[in-house]
Amino acid sequence: MKRYSHFREMVVGVNTRVPLESGEYVTAINFDNAATTPPFCSVMQAIMEFAPWYSSVHRGKGHKSVFSSELYEESRQVIKQFVGADQTKEVIFTKNTTESINILAYLLQGDAKKQVVLSTDMEHLANDLPWREHFTIDYVKIKEDGQLSLTDLKEKLIKYQGKVKLVTVTGASNVTGYINPVYKIAELAHKYGAQILVDGAQLVPHAPFDMKPSNAADHIDYLVFSGHKLYAPFGAGVLIGPLEDFAAGNPVYKGGGAVGLVSHDFVEWDNPPNRYEAGTPNMMGVVAMTAAIQTLQSINCGVVHEYEKNLIDYAIKGLQCIPDIQLFCCADGNEERVSLVSFAVDGLYHSIVAAILAQEAGIAARSGLFCAHPYVEKLLKMSDKELAHYHENVDVLVPGLVRISFGLYNTREEIDVMLDLLTRVSRNKNYYKNKYKNEARNGGEEQTHFLWFC
Repeated sequence: MKRYSHFREMVVGVNTRVPLESGEYVTAINFDNAATTPPFCSVMQAIMEFAPWYSSVHRGKGHKSVFSSELYEESRQVIKQFVGADQTKEVIFTKNTTESINILAYLLQGDAKKQVVLSTDMEHLANDLPWREHFTIDYVKIKEDGQLSLTDLKEKLIKYQGKVKLVTVTGASNVTGYINPVYKIAELAHKYGAQILVDGAQLVPHAPFDMKPSNAADHIDYLVFSGHKLYAPFGAGVLIGPLEDFAAGNPVYKGGGAVGLVSHDFVEWDNPPNRYEAGTPNMMGVVAMTAAIQTLQSINCGVVHEYEKNLIDYAIKGLQCIPDIQLFCCADGNEERVSLVSFAVDGLYHSIVAAILAQEAGIAARSGLFCAHPYVEKLLKMSDKELAHYHENVDVLVPGLVRISFGLYNTREEIDVMLDLLTRVSRNKNYYKNKYKNEARNGGEEQTHFLWFC
């Protein structure tokens, strides 16, 4: 693992010290990378180097404005090359994955109620809720082990007899880490006349990704992902898709920069991608995301995936040795996954476990439902009656899980700190339960009806 030691030097803030419950300070351990990542040092450097040249994009003839505009457009090409998008695709800059999906849902709606969107039981809410309002939506089931059922997908595609407009699926689950077989899904979708959207928020930062040429049977029609999960947390994301589809739609955000000519009697929309980027662009966010992508390319995404696979395999093996810890999900140990996994400690509420990790060892982890409520509810085998009970009783504590997620800068030594603490917690649950009992309601991230969302 020594050959990967330089990864840690590439990330800002890895040696920041944080306080514990005891008053002692320790070096922070961030195992919440699935939520957001710290920036690369190269990203900060790129922003500082560009800052003196920052100016309006597509809105001036001054040298700085022309330079900024050219760099902004060149960034689209960097992104397309990074994910293997061919000349038929266009890159639209957004704030994040959530906005990207909402824009696409608005764009595709047409005569929406007569169109079907197939989402899945394992999606983040960002890839579920935007489709509910304007489309007939159905959900591809998960299997007992938490993985997606391709059999159910095929059955639903057949059932709707060509009415499925889009199959929308996460590239990798933000709860279990499972990597979905997106190319098999794409081939199935295309066979039955549907397009495919891949939510790449959890996959693109951790593994190589290729949208493939548009004439390939298993190509990816649409891809979305966020800079803030890609070591560029400066408010930029992307929506990538067929230029011809973007050219046929109207923008959800309307204003300057999105138009050609306007009078009080008509509006002439500009060509894509400008049509979908009204307002002043987030140039700093684009610079940051481009720099992060170039840094990942210099490392090789395959190398990143290999290193992070070693980390998650090591963590899972260690967690499996601790009494009273249940992992969600490890079907056979050989499944394709990104570097995250969720678990529960028998007898301890999820937010208490997260508080213990933070207060006893400086470990940042996530607890709750991870904005993937239906998936976690199914993994926990919650009945409709139970869900109704939690929905109707706002003061009742809602079940959830604890999630750890690694970035390329994390180490086995950090994992050992976590495993050692969880071993002690497992042996002394009553002690820790009493010590952190207040964290169930006011110290955790998602406890009651009003605070259990993400």
